[in-house]
Amino acid sequence: MSERKVLNKYYPPDFDPCKIPKLKLPKDRQYVVRLMAPFNMRCKTCGEYIYKGKKFNARKETVMNELYMGLPIFRFYIKCTRCLAEITFKTDPENTDYAMEHGATRNFQAEKLLEEEEKRIVQDREEEELNNPMKVLENRTKDSKMEMEVLENLQELKELNQRQAQVDFEGMIDRYRDFEKREKEREKEEDERETKEMLDRALVKRLRDSDSDSEKEEEEDSSGPQAKKPSTDKPTDILTTLKPTEALGPSAGGVKKAKVETWERSVGTLGGKGALGLVVVRKKPAAIFLKPHPVAAASAPTSQTDSKASTTDSKNASKPVTTQNGSSSLSLLGAYSDSDSNDSE
Repeated sequence: MSERKVLNKYYPPDFDPCKIPKLKLPKDRQYVVRLMAPFNMRCKTCGEYIYKGKKFNARKETVMNELYMGLPIFRFYIKCTRCLAEITFKTDPENTDYAMEHGATRNFQAEKLLEEEEKRIVQDREEEELNNPMKVLENRTKDSKMEMEVLENLQELKELNQRQAQVDFEGMIDRYRDFEKREKEREKEEDERETKEMLDRALVKRLRDSDSDSEKEEEEDSSGPQAKKPSTDKPTDILTTLKPTEALGPSAGGVKKAKVETWERSVGTLGGKGALGLVVVRKKPAAIFLKPHPVAAASAPTSQTDSKASTTDSKNASKPVTTQNGSSSLSLLGAYSDSDSNDSE
């Protein structure tokens, strides 16, 4: 199967183009084309209106022996949509339009005819003025006179409308100008007043700031160097805070403050005089009393008993025992030892 779209075709070796028969067609042959109606028309047979833009399957032919500057003119044949009567029109390259020929009349032709008449009048006038200077002067005089009449008529119409409407346009314009002037003055006054208020507020604020600064300085000068109250980081720190040195008296000035532990800050000490010290009762240590040494001994102790007694005395002497009133047991042992020595003497 050969290709459908090819660029080169096969020509056999014995191909002779002169042997191909030529197709002889008449010059006035017709073609079937699809076109739209170029203008509004009305059929002469049935009176049907055919509007511009309606599509037809038309027959097209070239008009014989009719040219315009070497351009051919074409004729179109269409049929009425109602009675199927034949309607013909052809091209008009001179006016870049279409010309109606047979079977219908063109609608809205009055405007076109008027334009053609005006063009014809202007063309005739230019031809007259070209060869006659006096005609040029007459035409200018006529034009100026016509222009003056038009202006007079226009002025009369304006006066008539003013009398009927009874509206003072000049007064309206003057009032509008006065209103604009007053508005501008009012806006200017408002701007000035707002600017003055802003300046006054700024001045008052500066004066207040200066007064507050001076009052602070006076309070600082009058108060002098005073002890600041200790600040507490936590609510429970008030239980562990120490009294100031002034309340404790002159003897507490040289005493070094004890370091407060973390658990004492949150819970508080039991030995202090705070709130927890009153609730919790501290257990007192038991008092140690020594038996008095007998003065009159019946028999002297042996060497072993003497050695045991001496060791017990030395141990008791090395361990201090706290009594109820806080005195050490070493002082009591010393007192008893002195009394024993006096008895033996």
